[in-house]
Amino acid sequence: MDNNELHCNTMSDIERLIQQSQAYKLVSRQFHPQDTKIQVGNVIIGGKKIVMMAGPCSVENKIQVMETAKAVKKSGAHILRGGAYKPRTSVYSFQGLGEDGLKMLLEAKKQTDLPIVTEIMSPDKVSLVAQYADILQIGCRNMQNYDLLMEVGKIKKPVVLKRGFNSTIKEFLLSAEYIMSQGNDKIILCERGIRTFETMTRNTLDISAVPILKKLSHLPIMVDPSHATGKRDLILPISRAAIAVGADAIMIEVHHHPEQALCDGDQSLTPNEFDEVMKGIKPIIQCMGREM
Repeated sequence: MDNNELHCNTMSDIERLIQQSQAYKLVSRQFHPQDTKIQVGNVIIGGKKIVMMAGPCSVENKIQVMETAKAVKKSGAHILRGGAYKPRTSVYSFQGLGEDGLKMLLEAKKQTDLPIVTEIMSPDKVSLVAQYADILQIGCRNMQNYDLLMEVGKIKKPVVLKRGFNSTIKEFLLSAEYIMSQGNDKIILCERGIRTFETMTRNTLDISAVPILKKLSHLPIMVDPSHATGKRDLILPISRAAIAVGADAIMIEVHHHPEQALCDGDQSLTPNEFDEVMKGIKPIIQCMGREM
């Protein structure tokens, strides 16, 4: 008798019992061998296409959002990212425009036909943000905000779950399990760098997390090179590396005037720089047998 599989002949309604040793069950490949594919509008995340999410770190004004949205759309981005609510280390930093920012993102969607991904910070804002956004993002600081995870699990909209900068891969998957336990299996795991002793980059991108997560889980994997490095000149090589190891999507910060950005200007690309990144990743995408 196989140690991992026990066939039951005495109970006709049970085909087999599988011994499950993982603490995370629903997100595990052991119970779900096939890759999960998540459809957002006309875009499928987790399929053959490398999905590009791009836009400003934070929504600042209508002109900024609209110009950036049109620019990334022209360069081939599939989804518009932008923060209306911003968790900041300093209470004196720009915290976002709230619902006004969501309205600006929605207007940009109407004009570009790009789906929206935006961050949500608290359980009481889930229903509000879900009225505007196509994808809800759980930031790294909220990866273990279990009340929030449970609430987005009930909403049935796609969720980007970012790995906490002090979290292990197991803890990351256990957080995804909280969401899926409520019935929402539309989860995109996002590696965005972890905190190490290295100071040359904002965080240290755990590039090995991508193939490890692919082996352990059926969920699609995204990499955020902007937050991982904190430096715009590293975004292209890190994006290439992420695609080469199997990432399904890339999230990049783009601002029409990064030097004027209220948040993360040093890691934001100009529209022209983003266009160069899109051209620069094309050979790797083709080499990996994927599509843009």
